[in-house]
Amino acid sequence: MATLQVELVAVERMIWSGEASMVIARTTEGELGVLPGHAPLLGELAPGGVVTIRTGSGDDLVVAAHGGFLSVTDRGVSILAETAEISTEIDVERAREALRRAESAGDDPEALAAGRRAQSRLRAAGETV
Repeated sequence: MATLQVELVAVERMIWSGEASMVIARTTEGELGVLPGHAPLLGELAPGGVVTIRTGSGDDLVVAAHGGFLSVTDRGVSILAETAEISTEIDVERAREALRRAESAGDDPEALAAGRRAQSRLRAAGETV
């Protein structure tokens, strides 16, 4: 089975690197699925998005990714995020509280961005939003 070389990097750390059979990410142009042999492209990650990497072992690595870009080349897929959190590292109660605070803050741009980040973390953790 063909695989992709995938790297997911956030500003503060390397999140994951390895072989994968598929990558799914939400970009500003819509949801995108990348399989081996995909045409080259550059996409901006959608605010509050979730990235799913189907690893070479068949497991899904789900990550809340905030801001950044996804690049597909003949060498593989690079995901460069401003911040990213693996689903297993997400504190669901803390994310729910952040969402409540953001929703009560109204139309403040910072609160709206915080709300999108909280929604992304909850979706990545498998919670309903």
